[in-house]
Amino acid sequence: MTVTLKEVAKRAGVSRSAVSRTFTPGASVSEKTRKKVEKAAQALGYIPSFIARSLTTKRTKLIGLVANNFHNPVFLEVFDLYTRALQELELRPLLVNLTNEANPEQSLRMLRQYSVDAVILATSTLPPNFSMAFRAANVPVVHAFGRFDPVSDVHVVGIDNVVAGRMAADTLANRGYRSIALIGGPEYATSTQDRVAGFCQRMDELALPVTDISYAENYTYAAGRRAVTALLQRTQADAIFCGDDLICMGAMDAVRSRGLKIPSDVGFLGFNDMDMAAWDAYQLTTIRQPIREIILASVDLVMELAENQERQSENRLFPCSIVERSTLRPVNAG
Repeated sequence: MTVTLKEVAKRAGVSRSAVSRTFTPGASVSEKTRKKVEKAAQALGYIPSFIARSLTTKRTKLIGLVANNFHNPVFLEVFDLYTRALQELELRPLLVNLTNEANPEQSLRMLRQYSVDAVILATSTLPPNFSMAFRAANVPVVHAFGRFDPVSDVHVVGIDNVVAGRMAADTLANRGYRSIALIGGPEYATSTQDRVAGFCQRMDELALPVTDISYAENYTYAAGRRAVTALLQRTQADAIFCGDDLICMGAMDAVRSRGLKIPSDVGFLGFNDMDMAAWDAYQLTTIRQPIREIILASVDLVMELAENQERQSENRLFPCSIVERSTLRPVNAG
């Protein structure tokens, strides 16, 4: 049977309110009373109820974690980091699966029913107006991996994807590639749009043509295979920048199945640096998105928002970096 607050109060010889205050952070209780309550609670095996506590504090310690792209293994890394970071702060994620859903109303309604303290949108495929719906409803929200916008009223933690696209162009040009194609993630994703824009801007500055631009329908291995198969039917390229590692792995295996060698026939540059990118079967040279740093910063920011929702919106952006492996030829080897 569950030990009740009333039983702890009786054993400790104090009021029920004294027990409640003892287990409520910041509540006033004397040191003598606290020790008596803690001793009684330990003897009885009492565990404070977060639900009961929330009635007093008006805080549930629930953080809505809104995500999609569950078919991509990189989300397992994201989910693992989020849950551990939140739990270390005695918070609990309430996961919302947004696969095939782009309307914020249903997610907003559910999260408000559970009285979450704040919400983290952990996806790059949602438009800015999605997070704006939460803000308009007075739900503290942080958009992790969202689109950088210097005039937005939404808190964003992530990277500047335009800069990342420019980095990809420089990386391939510095290795002497001159016939370069791009396979982006889903065309509707803001991250894809910005990476393509940055990539094309830099290629134009370098006076290099972009051989082909296409888009995978989703962030999956199969989508990468289909995209590169269609690309090779249209044109030839000696290097391909893929907007996601898993898409890139599918594309690499499709190229190998045609008898082409990597990187001597076709070079590949991925994006994210997911764990699988280092597997012996791929050894993918990729642009590392600092996922851990983004997650920890978004948790830190959502904690601040739960305390002060009126704080001015901000963009916390982190730099990307190149992780060298073996799918591109060396610099200046063209």
